[in-house]
Amino acid sequence: MRQINFVVIFVICLALVLFGIENTEPAVIHVVEGLDLQAPLSIELLLAMGIGAVLAWVFSVWNQIQNLLESGRELRQRDVRIQELEQDIQRYKVELEEQQRLLPASQPAPQDVEVTEVFAK
Repeated sequence: MRQINFVVIFVICLALVLFGIENTEPAVIHVVEGLDLQAPLSIELLLAMGIGAVLAWVFSVWNQIQNLLESGRELRQRDVRIQELEQDIQRYKVELEEQQRLLPASQPAPQDVEVTEVFAK
């Protein structure tokens, strides 16, 4: 994968160098009224691509921050739900123990009665 990334970056840089060599004519940029900048076309386009790349990176970081905050909120909600379920389990255990104490004790089978097993065929 690293070789593929290297090849892609190398091809893009080579294309930018060739683009810069071919486009050296000066061009005027009208920034605001009364402010004009003149530079070679290749420099202006590379600058515009750089600004676009920085804006894309800033948007990506902002998106990751939002996802991180959202996942943190979901984790807190899960923790609360887990606590509620653990409390329910404890309550059910106590109720089950109470119910077992209220049940009548089973009477042992008398010694003189023979126990026979019946198997179904």
